[in-house]
Amino acid sequence: MSRPSKKLAEYRAKRSFAKTSEPRGEQEDPRGGLYVIQKHDASRLHYDFRLELDGTLKSWVVTRGPSLDPSEKRLAVRVEDHPIEYADFEGTIPEGNYGAGTVIIWDLGSWEPIGDPHKGLKQGKLIFELRGERLKGRWALVRMRAKRDEKQRSEKRENWLLIKELDEHADREHDVLRLFTDSVKTGRDLASVAAGEAPKPARKR
Repeated sequence: MSRPSKKLAEYRAKRSFAKTSEPRGEQEDPRGGLYVIQKHDASRLHYDFRLELDGTLKSWVVTRGPSLDPSEKRLAVRVEDHPIEYADFEGTIPEGNYGAGTVIIWDLGSWEPIGDPHKGLKQGKLIFELRGERLKGRWALVRMRAKRDEKQRSEKRENWLLIKELDEHADREHDVLRLFTDSVKTGRDLASVAAGEAPKPARKR
């Protein structure tokens, strides 16, 4: 098993830490089943879905964000591992830098794999339980089979689908992205963070 520092090589190569306040990931800081979603207003608004495993955050870009409706299959593009400290990151990545734009912590909690997560990632079907503030219950990440022309364009790109499984937390009527637009950490929305406004008082849970 490779060390987290080696897994973060691609993450670090894409960033200039003299210009961005994103964490470099110097510390191996396992927190045990950490889960986070960051709402990211970059060139296109999306949601970064991250699960802690083996000392890093396995990461996917969910272009349309998660849905509580089991019939909705949301595209999730696998990207480079991020350092665990990234789960605390909220702020604005300056223009000219990779991923430039504003980031808020949209959901935070823990996750528990159903079965062997390493086998699930390798075989392309990862089933897990989320215990977040906004997303709960059983979910699945399922890797899509690449078409021949897609393989020729990009061998590295992995397209997955993020799917809510049918349980008591499934909801076909409400759009969770419209219900919650602020940060679970600071209570700020994207515009407030971009404007440099101070965090709001902690909410009662």
